[in-house]
Formats: sequence, C-alpha cells, structure tokens
Amino acid sequence: MNTVMVPIRSLGPQHRERIAAHLMRLEPRDRYLRFGYSATDEQVRRYVQLLDFGRDEVFGIFNRRLELIAMAHVAFSTEEAHRGCAEFGVSVSGSARGRGYGARLFERAVVLARNRGVSMMFIHALSENTAMLKIARNAGATVRQDGSESEAYLQLPPAGLDTRMSEIMAEHFGEVDYQLKKQARQFWHFLSHVQEIRQGVRDGRHQAAE
Repeated sequence: MNTVMVPIRSLGPQHRERIAAHLMRLEPRDRYLRFGYSATDEQVRRYVQLLDFGRDEVFGIFNRRLELIAMAHVAFSTEEAHRGCAEFGVSVSGSARGRGYGARLFERAVVLARNRGVSMMFIHALSENTAMLKIARNAGATVRQDGSESEAYLQLPPAGLDTRMSEIMAEHFGEVDYQLKKQARQFWHFLSHVQEIRQGVRDGRHQAAE
C-alpha cells in the first residue's frame, strides 16, 4: 500500500482558467477517455464554465510551477430520489502518469462523498479506459460492461470521525503545500529579477570603463 501523502487542493471558481488549461493540454486520446468523446476546445471550455463549485467537489494536484497536473470532479445528484449518489471523473497529465495520482484523487473523492452523505459512487467510463476501471476495481467497486461503455459503482459506508478528520487534514496539507510552492515560485522570480538588475549594473560599468 502506498503510504506517501499527495498534496491535493480544493479548486474554486478562481481556478477555471487553470482547469481549462489542464484539460486542453491532455493528449487527444486522454481527452477522449476523460469525456467519453473527442471533446473540442470549445466543449472543454463549456464544461469548465458550467462547473458548479457550490454543489460539487473539484480538487487537484499542482506541480512546482503551480500547473494543474491532475484533477477530479465529484458531481452530486440534484434529484431528491438520488441524493445519496455522486459521480466521479478524473484526468491526469501525461507527464504525471505512473505516480498513483488517479488513485489518490479517488481516495479523496470517497472521503468527501462520505462526508456529504453519499452512499453510492458511480464511475461512467469507456471500457477501454482500463486505468480508471482498475482504480475502481481496486477500491472494491462493482463494474458492469455494456459494449463500449462501462459503469462502476462503489457502495460507501456512512461517514465517521475518521473520515471527517481525514478531510480536514488533507485539506490543510494541500493548502500548505500550495502556499509553499507559491512562495517558492515568487522567490525565484524575485531572484531572477535581482540577477537581471545586477547584470545590467555590470554591463553599465563595463561600458563606462571603455
């Protein structure tokens, strides 16, 4: 079992541009697997604009350049008869593959869903999306295949103190990690600016000495 904690940060309306950039950077096949069809840039932008951050949970993983390299969307049902249901979707940049990010995002989704009273998590994916279906199966989900599409569902136990504490700790860890990366990036930009000034001063001295 992978015990390495991955910093995952909640996303909000202020992250729409970064979400869109992440999704549009996906390779054509990865975009196809994420949406279930060959989504155009316009369709991706529309999806991002329609994200309801007040109703759903959207979260992701940033690299040191503060680029969003993996993200998940947990969409909660708005129908009264299906209040206990939610759907999970995930995408991981090609450069971030093989690090278990998809599984970590799914684990976070399960905790968030349980704390929101969800008893059934659904994953609708193309049958060829073996990576997503493997994550679902490893979590104990039941997978049903219907031609080119598959439906996975995972029954969730009620939330407890452990899930609530897990969410609080994960949220704090993700926020602290993001702020540290932000500070580091700002510091390197500052150093780069200082070096440019120093170089300009040196060049000025050389010219004055000539």
